[in-house]
Amino acid sequence: MRTVIAGGHGQIALRLERLLAGRGDGAAGIIRRPEQAGDLLAAGAEPVVCDLESASVDEVARHLEGADAAVFAAGAGPGSGVARKETVDRDAAVLLADAAERAGVRRFLIVSSMGANAGLEGTPDGMDPVFASYLRAKGAADDAVRARAGLDWTVLRPGRLTDDHGTGLVRLAERTGRADVTRDDVAAVLVALLDEPRTAGLTLELVGGETPIPQAVAAVAG
Repeated sequence: MRTVIAGGHGQIALRLERLLAGRGDGAAGIIRRPEQAGDLLAAGAEPVVCDLESASVDEVARHLEGADAAVFAAGAGPGSGVARKETVDRDAAVLLADAAERAGVRRFLIVSSMGANAGLEGTPDGMDPVFASYLRAKGAADDAVRARAGLDWTVLRPGRLTDDHGTGLVRLAERTGRADVTRDDVAAVLVALLDEPRTAGLTLELVGGETPIPQAVAAVAG
């Protein structure tokens, strides 16, 4: 299987690439900066230099040709302002979905965020205004992906991400409640979702838990 991952140099993406390459799958990571290519090669992935903030649908679709799945794991990242939450977290996700449809790549996973909500009004008490914009952007991206009949999509909404070692034990459900989850476990869940086509059409929250990942994915697949 060949999977193309947007945000290919991100912390979750690099973990995902290592897992895919480690089992013999092809992984390609879309990156904005050529100097990031070495890290992808070290992870066993093919680096694809393409700026999703300026690329056309046709350009991205060319990078997706022949792929079995696309994963959106890009993000503007800490320290970015409202504008890049919209151009990366929202618009780049929509661009990748457009390109996947054009290239005929049906399987599409998007790494979202717990609390993502396009209809979030204003800034809730105690919340940073930029983070509120991030949740709106992620929610809008999720909505745009879920509206597409041409994609077998799954939306994954992790809780607060940590760099602790993965445990392989999670809680995966439509609603989980707020808790932490390791980036290792998020990447492992993405692999399991790619392997389980019956998870298409689901929006799932993910936190650390007590259920082994294969069983957790099987349970939501029904």
